[in-house]
Amino acid sequence: MEKDSESDLISELPQSIIETILTKLPISDAVKTSILSTRWRYKWTSLTHLVFDDRSAAHYNDRTIVQEGIVNLITKFLLLHDGPIHKFSLCSPYLQSSPDIDQWLLFISRKDVKELVLELGEGEWFRAPSCIFSCKNLTRLELVRCDLDPPPNFKGFMCLKYLNLQQVLIPPDDIERLISSCPLLESLTLSYFDSLELTVRAPNLKYLILEGEFKDLCLANTPNLVAISVAMYMTDDIAEHFEQSSSCNFDKFLGGVPKLERLIGHIYFTKYLSIGNSQGRKLITYQHLKFIELYQVSFDDTKEVLVVLQLIVNSSNLKALQISGSSNTSTAMRAPDLQFWDKEFSFNRALHELKTVKLTDVSGVPHEMKFIKYLLEHSPVLEEMSITPSLYVTDARLNMLIDLVSFRRASPKASIVFIEESL
Repeated sequence: MEKDSESDLISELPQSIIETILTKLPISDAVKTSILSTRWRYKWTSLTHLVFDDRSAAHYNDRTIVQEGIVNLITKFLLLHDGPIHKFSLCSPYLQSSPDIDQWLLFISRKDVKELVLELGEGEWFRAPSCIFSCKNLTRLELVRCDLDPPPNFKGFMCLKYLNLQQVLIPPDDIERLISSCPLLESLTLSYFDSLELTVRAPNLKYLILEGEFKDLCLANTPNLVAISVAMYMTDDIAEHFEQSSSCNFDKFLGGVPKLERLIGHIYFTKYLSIGNSQGRKLITYQHLKFIELYQVSFDDTKEVLVVLQLIVNSSNLKALQISGSSNTSTAMRAPDLQFWDKEFSFNRALHELKTVKLTDVSGVPHEMKFIKYLLEHSPVLEEMSITPSLYVTDARLNMLIDLVSFRRASPKASIVFIEESL
């Protein structure tokens, strides 16, 4: 293509389309388009979405050279930039905390930024400058491995809808204050926090992801939540704290989420919900809950079994259920407490919408088999139940199969798929 020729149709494209094309390129390549023609010389300077990542870096073996190249690129880019910057994303393992980054963020904070993403190297944690809190039009904020200290006069992000904090050092009270001061917040992710007691107040929140060591969790004002994923890591101190608790964790965490559609509970989640839980309490009905996935459920603990049953029978439109077991086989066999299943439970009702069940790490302990029997007998539209026994269960597999064949099925279409995996 000849420079500045009349046949230069690409240059005649609307600015919005040109910007879309440039946005798809690494920043360094977007800058190189300035040599195409005089019309393209400064096109890149008005980009509103700036993404600096490893694609922006030259490939050298020397980490110092790569870091200097990235710093020089970003500094020169921002120096020549003209107009607003709606998105600024900086994700690079080569960059550490430095005055350059502070200057970039100060510059960005004056450019009407709406989306800010920061993820730097794994060395010294980055201390986020206070100018971040002056970005009043932020709708998305993602911070990874940084130290965050909201100023006392911070009034909140009035436009923020998406907040993702991973490995962020921030006082617990400031986390709660930050969340509650974002009135439009719809999505919240908190990952890798230690010994955190958290109360979430976010009336417009729809999506919640929590991962870390949580001493306590309370959803105090989250009536619009539709999806929850929780992974709880347990230390001896937190386990002791749980045992001493007198409150009902089930009510504190799931007692005020009537619109919930999807629930994923990873390690220790059902254990946490079982603290203070009892039968006979009035529970809310989860009319919108269609998918439940629970990991490492201890079927040798009747309190955890009760939590699972309360969840599924109060979810009238549940369609898919996935559970992985984590039972101490010897303990469960010695004290099965099978009278638990002979009582007149309030959960003795049909699961009218349940179609698929996936059970993994099944040990075949008594409560586990009773639970499988319950599902088969109370699921009139069940289509498939897949069962994967624990890798460490070998001798009991035949007995497990014999029991499964003998269980009555409420659904004439229900098939049982027994999946054997080898070490």
